[in-house]
Amino acid sequence: MKIKRQAKILEIIEERSIETQDELIRALEETGFRATQATVSRDIKELRLIKILDSNGKYCYAVMNEKSDPVPTKFLSIFQDAVQSIDFAGNLVVVKCMSGMAQAACAAMDSLHWESVVGTLAGEDTFVCITRTNESAVELVEELKKLQRG
Repeated sequence: MKIKRQAKILEIIEERSIETQDELIRALEETGFRATQATVSRDIKELRLIKILDSNGKYCYAVMNEKSDPVPTKFLSIFQDAVQSIDFAGNLVVVKCMSGMAQAACAAMDSLHWESVVGTLAGEDTFVCITRTNESAVELVEELKKLQRG
């Protein structure tokens, strides 16, 4: 069932623009597949789907091909130059930056549209990411530290 559902997800996003998980769940239901948000979220992760800007200026799901860079070079450069440390407390990820760089690093991070990030808030030298769960915060810190190291 999982393989068939994931194949159908790939077919759906190939045929039309899907912006949200809810939209994907509805599209699956239209084709006879019932799935929860948690299941679709796992499928998206396993299929390594990314969000890209479509011709209408909307972000929609797409398959990341092997040649595409999952992290835009511009973001990586800003992030590596600005960030000094990354830590978390509960569901809050705190990113310390060089003075005056937090807003740029935060804006660059926002452009990646992390599914687990509810929102961000930037100051002069620190920005905070609010994640849906404590576990999401731990995962986000791990991913951001990998990006920081390059």
